[in-house]
Amino acid sequence: MKVAMIGQKGIPAIHGGVERHVEELAVRLAARGHEVVVYTRPHFTSRDMKHYRRVQLVSLPTIKTKHLDAISHTIFSTIHAVRHGADIIHYHGVGPSLVAFIPKLMRSKAKVITTFHCVDRKHKKWGFVARQALRHGEWSAVNLPDQTIVVSKTLQKYVANVFGKNVPYIPNGIEPQPQRPRAMTTTLKRFGLKPNEYIVSVSRLIAHKGIHHLISAFRRTDTKMKLVIVGDGVFTDEYVQYLHQLAEDDPRIIFTGFQNGQPLRDLFRNAALYVLPSEAEGLPIALLEAASYGVGIIASDIPENREVIYAERMPIGTTFATGDDEDLQRVLGDALRRPAQTQQMAERARKIVNTHFNWEDVTNKTEAVYRRLMNSTRRVPIQDHSSQRTEWVTVATRG
Repeated sequence: MKVAMIGQKGIPAIHGGVERHVEELAVRLAARGHEVVVYTRPHFTSRDMKHYRRVQLVSLPTIKTKHLDAISHTIFSTIHAVRHGADIIHYHGVGPSLVAFIPKLMRSKAKVITTFHCVDRKHKKWGFVARQALRHGEWSAVNLPDQTIVVSKTLQKYVANVFGKNVPYIPNGIEPQPQRPRAMTTTLKRFGLKPNEYIVSVSRLIAHKGIHHLISAFRRTDTKMKLVIVGDGVFTDEYVQYLHQLAEDDPRIIFTGFQNGQPLRDLFRNAALYVLPSEAEGLPIALLEAASYGVGIIASDIPENREVIYAERMPIGTTFATGDDEDLQRVLGDALRRPAQTQQMAERARKIVNTHFNWEDVTNKTEAVYRRLMNSTRRVPIQDHSSQRTEWVTVATRG
């Protein structure tokens, strides 16, 4: 099959859960012999980069403003995908789904899919007009494609309640990490850190991610631990400046900027705690990744975070009241005073995310959706690692 991925900024992922999801899925589909095209924006992925791990990259222009960047690129990408014979056009996000009608208008035979990653209109960076557009994007994401996928059970319930539709759940995933002891690395030395003596938060620096709540709570916490904030802004320079002002007279707070690859792995693996203070999520990949490293977890009590933390009978982390700095301070202090209990939950977290959230399972299930839409004629077994069961799915002979 020829699969076109549209809506992401590009790959390899620099920041953003959508970009990470697309990268992990596209690379695995390409490795299985599919022709995968990922559309990229020139300010995210270099125009000169034509391939990435067997995935074809097509750079198209955008109108680079806060409100027109995504939608302009989506329109150009959709027209290109139709003209170049895509079998599957896979939109990522509700905003890009606003134009999911275009393939049908162009009389394309392509099957259209949307992955509903998050209720984006809840993000504080959007004004009234943008939020109304994103609300319509939700309707488009559910009603225009041949199939809609959601990344969390919370979103699955949302779509059922708001739109009256039952859509399949295929979550985000992780790459299982080997168990290794915490150890000093060049990354830690660069930022003046020591293993197990810092708290980390990995996030884009945008208001709904709640980093200001974390800084406020940490400043009032009596600890020699450091707070390491990993990430940068996206059209949010004023917010980033505000965060630095909040932290400027506390030498314990360190901003590393964007990190990926081995430096990011070092920062995850050697942290004592990971904190996610977000006010809105789809299914947070950074939370899953922190759990895969066996790091203690504290997260806001939004439904999407609770879905991960309370996936089994015993919790794998601790939650606090969303947006409540004092409650976050209380929970943070409790976790620091009880390191043995925190680590016990962290080990449980590692096992659970490795079982329930796996990129190979994500790829299997997504590929099965593609094949079903492409006129399936035979049935093949797919191993579901989360349930240890074999599911039989109908697949196509073509592709």
